[in-house]
Formats: sequence, structure tokens, C-alpha cells
Amino acid sequence: MVKKQKVIKIKNTNKKFKSLKKLFSKKKFLKSTKDVGKIISVKDGVAKVSGLFKVLSGEMVHLGALKIKGMVLSLQYTTVSVVIFGNDTLLKQGDLVYRTFLIMNIPLSIKLFGRVIDALGNIIDAGSKVVTKLSRKVDTKAVGIIPRQSVREPMQTGVNAIDAITPIGCGQRELIIGDRQTGKTTIAIDTILSQKQSGYLYCIYVAIGQKKNQLSLK
Repeated sequence: MVKKQKVIKIKNTNKKFKSLKKLFSKKKFLKSTKDVGKIISVKDGVAKVSGLFKVLSGEMVHLGALKIKGMVLSLQYTTVSVVIFGNDTLLKQGDLVYRTFLIMNIPLSIKLFGRVIDALGNIIDAGSKVVTKLSRKVDTKAVGIIPRQSVREPMQTGVNAIDAITPIGCGQRELIIGDRQTGKTTIAIDTILSQKQSGYLYCIYVAIGQKKNQLSLK
């Protein structure tokens, strides 16, 4: 014998839905619950954070009570990795991490030429601060090969031996290879100085892995 299943009919569903909606409308919920995470661990300038479920890759975040800046790089299933732009010894396990909803960007101005700035665009030389309303994302997509202009204008390095043997054009990538203390950086700096005297290019020197005492901050 197969027993018949009872069919339960729900009456006045519309009235019940309205009553539940009215009940929950009076409750207050935290709007930033999904915008705050916690630090699980800090190691080698990288913080492992949980709880930031909707964070974007490359987004800027604030870590700890001191609001140290950081950038999200690695997105995993339940955690994210954040590069810390500051003193990581001031952070500990359990500190809160806040989203800013901004992709990592730095200030942009023609006045930045001739100045020394850090990775966040902050002035670190002895000069005055540069105030600008413009900014640009740190990680941007490069222009495609086809839309680019062809290499058609020469660029002089100022070093006669290089200019006589190796033709270099504006917009061309050129790799300087050599052993330590053979003058690779000297060639790049001489080229920048040559452009200041007789050239027309804007030159940017990026010091990767260099100490502050090795840079000219005057």
C-alpha cells in the first residue's frame, strides 16, 4: 500500500511576506560587513587576509589601526594576499583590513619630472609637495602593437661609441646587459643627461632594489 502524501497549502502568503518585510525593515544591519577583513599572517612584507570576498585585484586597502596602505595581488578562494607599503612590523594577526574601492593609482603631473618619488607617488626628496587632481592607475594595459607608431626617429645616447655602432630609435626597447660594476647604470644616466641638453624626450629612471642612501634626494 502506498500512502498518500499530505499537501500543505499555505494561505495568505502575500500578507506573510509583507509582515516579514516590515519586520526586517526595522532591523539595522552592518553595511560594511563584506568590506572588512582580518589579517591571518604577515611575512616578508605580504599579509594574508581573510574576509574580503568582493575585493578586486590591484585594489588599494588600508591595514590595521594605522591605516597602512597595501595592494591586493593574489586572489584565492577564501583568502587574498596584500603587498604592504609600509612597516609590516606594526601589523599583527587579527588586525582589520579595510577596502577603499579604488584601484591602485598614483598622482600624475608634469611637475613630477625632476623629482624623486616612491612607489605610491609620494615626494621623498627635499623639495616641496606637488598638488594635483589627476591620477593614473599603476597597472594599465599597454597599447597594442598595431596602433603604435613605427620607430622612425633616432635617439642619441651621448656616448659616441654606442651612437656610431648601435642605432637606437625613439620608442624602441633596448636592453643593457653586462656584469656588475661595468657601467650599465652610467650609460643610462648619460643618456638622460644627453636628452636634457640636446634631446626632446621625457626620461624616467626607476630605481628597483636600490637603497635610499644610494639615491640623490636633494
